[in-house]
Amino acid sequence: MEGKKKGLSLTTQILIATAGGIVFGSLIGPWASNLKFIGDIFIRLIQMSVVLLVMTAVAGAVGSGDGQDVGKMGFHTFKWIIFFTLISAGLGVMLSMLIQPGIGIEIANAEAIANASAETASLQDTLLGFVSTNIIGSMADSAMVPCIVFALFFGTAMGTYTRQSGNRNMVEWVTGFNTIITNIIKAVMHVAPIGIFCLLANVAGSTGFKVIIPMIKFLGVLLLGDAVQFLIYGPLTAALCKVNPAKMPKKFAKMSMMAVTTTSGAICLPTKMEDTVVKFGVSRKVADFTGPITMSMNSCGAALCYVAAIFFMAQSTGVQLTTYQMGMAILLSCLMCMGTIVVPGGSVIVYTFLASSLGLPLESIAVLIGIDWFSGMFRTLMNVDVDVMVGMLVSSKLGDLDRDVYNEPQTRFLPFITASALWPAPVHQRADPYCTGNSVHTHIHPGTGHTLRWYSAP
Repeated sequence: MEGKKKGLSLTTQILIATAGGIVFGSLIGPWASNLKFIGDIFIRLIQMSVVLLVMTAVAGAVGSGDGQDVGKMGFHTFKWIIFFTLISAGLGVMLSMLIQPGIGIEIANAEAIANASAETASLQDTLLGFVSTNIIGSMADSAMVPCIVFALFFGTAMGTYTRQSGNRNMVEWVTGFNTIITNIIKAVMHVAPIGIFCLLANVAGSTGFKVIIPMIKFLGVLLLGDAVQFLIYGPLTAALCKVNPAKMPKKFAKMSMMAVTTTSGAICLPTKMEDTVVKFGVSRKVADFTGPITMSMNSCGAALCYVAAIFFMAQSTGVQLTTYQMGMAILLSCLMCMGTIVVPGGSVIVYTFLASSLGLPLESIAVLIGIDWFSGMFRTLMNVDVDVMVGMLVSSKLGDLDRDVYNEPQTRFLPFITASALWPAPVHQRADPYCTGNSVHTHIHPGTGHTLRWYSAP
C-alpha cells in the first residue's frame, strides 16, 4: 500500500518562514518588534539544552572509545581546525586589502560603546578562562570551552574506569542521557519556522536597510569569503575523503539554512550533528566527538569576519596597519575562534577585544554592531559547513566514513521477508541512522560485492 505523501520538509518550512518574516516585517514596520518575544522563546528552548547536549556528547564519545581512538580523533580534529582557521584568516586579510571595506564609510555615533574597552578581558584572562574553577557556574553561563574541557577530562576518566572495571553502566547512562536531550531538541525544532519568522520580522521591521546599505562592502567581503572558502574546502575535503563534491551543496542545505536564519552555531548543533551522520556518512562516534568541539573551536567564517572587522575599524578611522599588526590580527582572530560565544551577539565582545589589543579606535565598532545580525549570517554559515568537513576528514582518516550513506540518493525501504528471501545469509543489524525507529539491515553479496540495505519496523 502506498504510504502517505510527505508534507513540506523542515528546510522548506524554514525557507518560507525566512522570506515571510522579512516581507511581513518590512510591510508592518516597528510593530513587528512585538513578535520578538516569540522568537526569543524558541531560542531559549534550544539554549536550555545545548550545554548538556555538548557535555554528554563529548564525554560519551571519549568514554566509550579506547584511549588510542580518542587520541587519534583529537589529533586529526585539531590538525584540521588549525589548518582551516589559518587559511580563512589569511583569506580575510587578502579580501580586506583588495575591497577595503572601511574606506568611504561614515562612522555612526558610538557613545554607547565608549567605555567598552574597560570591560575587555586581557589575552591571559581569555586563555585562563578555558579552564573553569566552577563547572556548574560555567554551565550556567553557557561557557562552552570550559564545559568541553571538563567533558574531555570526565570522558577520559570514565573510559579508564570502564576499561578497568568492565562496568559500562556509566557510559550507557551518559549516552542515554544524550539521546534524551537530543530528542528534546528535535521536538523543539518542529516550531523552528515560527520562531525564525518572528525573529526575522523583528529585524526587518526595526532595522530595515538603513544600516546595511552603507556597509555593503563589509558584507560583500564576508559573502565573497564564504564563496571562496566553500570552493576551496569543499573539493579538498571531497578529494581527501574520495567522495563526489557535487553532492555537497544539497546535503548542506538544511543546516546552512539554519545557520543563516539563526546566526548561532549552538542552535545549529543538533541539526549539524544529525546530518553529519545521516547525510555525510560520518560515524556517530566521530560526530559526537568533533561536533561540539568544532562548534566552539573551528570557526572559519568567524576568523575571516574578525580579520575583516579589524581592517574595517582601521580603514574607517584612518589607521594604517603595520605588518606586525596584520600578523597579530590573524593570530588573535584565530585565538578568539576557540573561545568565542556561539550565540547571536557574541561577536560584539570579540570586536572590542580585538580593537583594544591592536590599539585601534573603538568608535567604528558601533557600525559593526548595527549590522552584526547580517554579518552573523555569513560567519555562522561557513562555521557550520566546515565543522562537518572536519568530521568527514577525521572519519575518513580513521577508516569509518560510510561512503554508501554519502552516495545514497534516498532512503530505500524493502520488506524484510523479501530481502531475507533474496539474501538468506546472516546480515548485520544496527540502529537506523535516519532516526525513524526502524532497524537497519545490511548485507554484502558474496558474489557481486554489492551492498543491500533495508529497514524493518521495530
